[in-house]
Order: sequence, then C-alpha cells, then structure tokens
Amino acid sequence: MEALENWQRHDIVFDVASEWVINGKFLGEPSKGVIMSRMYSGKKGKSGSSKPLTSELPKWANTDAKSVEKLILDLASDGHSTAEIGLILRDQHAVPDVRKVCGMRIGQVLVKNEASAKVPEDLMNLMRKVVGLMTHLETNRKDLHNSRQLGLIESKIRKLSKYYIAEGLLDSNWKYSRDNVRLMVA
Repeated sequence: MEALENWQRHDIVFDVASEWVINGKFLGEPSKGVIMSRMYSGKKGKSGSSKPLTSELPKWANTDAKSVEKLILDLASDGHSTAEIGLILRDQHAVPDVRKVCGMRIGQVLVKNEASAKVPEDLMNLMRKVVGLMTHLETNRKDLHNSRQLGLIESKIRKLSKYYIAEGLLDSNWKYSRDNVRLMVA
C-alpha cells in the first residue's frame, strides 16, 4: 500500500516476469488496468466504451443467424467495410452483436464465405491515410510534421505487411511502394 501512495516518487520498472514493480514491491500485471503506450505517439491509448457483459441478446434483437449472415454478405458485396457492416446491422437491422447471433465475427463470416478482401482492412485504411497525406504534401511541401507522419505510417504498413505475409493473409510477393499506393487503394 505504501508503494502505491508513493508511486510518483519512484521509478516504475517493467519486470521480466510481466509485472509492474516499484522498488521490489509487486503492483500487478500490466494487462489488468494498466494502459500501455502507443507505438509512435506520446499518448497512452484510446478511450472507448465496452460492451455489456450479458450472455443473451435482448428480446427485440434479430436472432436469425442465416438472415444476418446473408445481410453481411450483401453489405460486403456493396463495398462496406466490416466496421460499417456492424454499424448498419446495429442501427438498421436490430443486431446488437453479430458474434452472439452467428457465433462468429463479421470478418470470420466473410472469410468462411470467401467474400473477404484481398488486402486486410487495417492495412487498407493505413494506405488510404498515406494517399491523403501524399495529396496534402503535394501542395504543402514544407509541412515537416506531416512528412514525418507519412514516414511513420509507411513504417506501420511495412510491419503489418510483414506480419500478414508470415500469416499467409497476403501473397508472399506483395510489396508496398509509395508509387503504387494510389493504384492499390483505388
């Protein structure tokens, strides 16, 4: 207890055993309430809400798994991302949680029915950011802050692509290049 009150006066050390330790006193595991920092920012994380911890769906919810799966496939064929599909299902079709209805996430439903995109969604979102920054930097060449951000985003793309190639989600000959990114996104 004494260590918790005086935590600001001492250095916090991340122990090899995955525990927070101050001057040799155990404070807990980092996964339980401790917010770790992000990769390229000085910020601690993102705020957000958590889903309610209920095992059953509300009475008003659409619980027909086959119709929900058909809706997911129709929305994906219209060009919506998985996040947009989730919002549309929640707001317009009374499906608060696809996982409780179908037993799978939206992305897993798309993979099962072979309707998923060739490039993973998070990688495509990063490439869209790069295209936006490149168009901005064409008119604002002296914007050093955003040219640095462009480099950081491209670094994230390279790391993610290396992971996805190792997992088999991208072709082994897939390569990111700044010259072709507009063609990949379009």
